[in-house]
Amino acid sequence: MPARQRAAVVLRYYADLPVAQVAEELGCSLATARTHLARAMKTLRQELAPAEEMVGHGG
Repeated sequence: MPARQRAAVVLRYYADLPVAQVAEELGCSLATARTHLARAMKTLRQELAPAEEMVGHGG
């Protein structure tokens, strides 16, 4: 995961900052902060999903 996405996740979920504050801390727009968070969460879901779910055999 790219550094900016990691930073956004840490600020949002570890430091418990609102998205607007995350954007301010990262020096980007609110939309960009939301994009970083959405992409980071997608990556985390994929990386942390059980192998069965990733190949479509979950159940």
